[in-house]
Amino acid sequence: MLTIDEIKSLINSDKVSEKKRLAQIGKRYYEGSHDILNYRLYYYNSDGKLIEDKTRSNIKISHPFFTELVDQCVQYMLSGEESFVKSDIPDLQGILDAYFGDDFKSELVETLTDVCTGGFGYMYAYKNSYERTEFIYADSMGVVDVKEKYTDDNSEYVIYWYIDRTEKDNKKIKRVQVWDKSKVTYYAQVDDGELTLDKSEPINPRPHIVYSRDDEEGKYGDSLGYIPFFRLDNNRKQSSHLKPIKALIDDYDMVSCGLSNNLQDVSEAFFVVKGFQGDNLEELINNTRVTKHIGVDTDGDLDIKTIDIPYQARQIKLDIDENNIYRFGMGFNSAQVGDGNITNVVIRSRYALLDLKCNKLEIRLKAFLRELIKIVLQEINDMSGTGYKLEDVYIEFTREIMTNATDNAQIEKTKAETQQIKLNTVLNAAAHIGQETVLKTIAELLELDYDDIMSSNDDEIKNAQSLLQEVVAVE
Repeated sequence: MLTIDEIKSLINSDKVSEKKRLAQIGKRYYEGSHDILNYRLYYYNSDGKLIEDKTRSNIKISHPFFTELVDQCVQYMLSGEESFVKSDIPDLQGILDAYFGDDFKSELVETLTDVCTGGFGYMYAYKNSYERTEFIYADSMGVVDVKEKYTDDNSEYVIYWYIDRTEKDNKKIKRVQVWDKSKVTYYAQVDDGELTLDKSEPINPRPHIVYSRDDEEGKYGDSLGYIPFFRLDNNRKQSSHLKPIKALIDDYDMVSCGLSNNLQDVSEAFFVVKGFQGDNLEELINNTRVTKHIGVDTDGDLDIKTIDIPYQARQIKLDIDENNIYRFGMGFNSAQVGDGNITNVVIRSRYALLDLKCNKLEIRLKAFLRELIKIVLQEINDMSGTGYKLEDVYIEFTREIMTNATDNAQIEKTKAETQQIKLNTVLNAAAHIGQETVLKTIAELLELDYDDIMSSNDDEIKNAQSLLQEVVAVE
């Protein structure tokens, strides 16, 4: 079992690891906190010293492209209304829907968001009050994988910590859980103080499962037999979707904010005055602001100068950066206008990069879900005495995109006309290919089961049989 000093050391080492550092940057950008917010202006004074310039405008605006790209990927991946965990066995499908329904999908959304922003995400399993396994999201920043080679007892652990609440005087209460294959131990910590056993937990350490029977006294414990934390990686290096586009987003922020600063700094006109009759500069400034009147001598003059900011080059640069952000971020740019010919083919082409990104993620997501399905199937078999296997279940994602209604109507019309041509062709050939063959062909075209129809005793179906045979005979 890990000691308190080992737990603290492992948590602190994990916090400063390169993987968590990069993941934290991804989460920060997803929340709209870009590097531009820390941007400062400097200049060298007459003594050659570097001084922060606090007189010039320093507008700081984050442009959350990354937030949109992550939400696009997650929502597009899970956009289908039907369950993505399926089985051709009706009884099993009903049970799977209970495990992998809307509640599970909402937790999976959070995990996928972590995967896109940080490069990896977690879910963990627990037994609910009905003794059924449920899977919920675990914050990836608080999960520490402890491999066997890092411990003295050659055992594997998972440390999970999170900030439970903040008390008065801004004291943070941290909860720490140490999981192994048979039990979990709970700890508590106030700010950076001593890590102690959590006294609010009545059983500590406790088995994975604690349950009681109505007809028996006391509580009973059991082990899941595994550490109930499951990790989904974005790729082998566990890098986030931010990596290829961070520099582009930073450049967009700099160019856009630079233009805003220039507009702010030169928003007022410059007054060039010749032959001013007053005594001092303050009088001149006051006259221009208040009385809008300036006295000059016979040779004097007033000229108002304005500066034209060369914004065209900046606008072109912003457009280039925006296009590249969506291109290399492999997302759908909803701001694209095109030539007005928005057909389904054009719409599908705009989703091509997003489809490619989701296809790559889907491969790893399916492998991740199979691990969860194995646990669910084992539980179903144990509780129901069934023998379901992993081969009885398949995973299918149906992604939905917006379509052109006119195109859809035309497609349906073409299908109906094609169906009518096929039926007419079959009926015209009835005299040459035989009545039974014609009936089978028509049933196939209409997607009906020929054997079920012909063997049915229902009166309405018999009438339909007779009518169909009369139609064939007429032809």
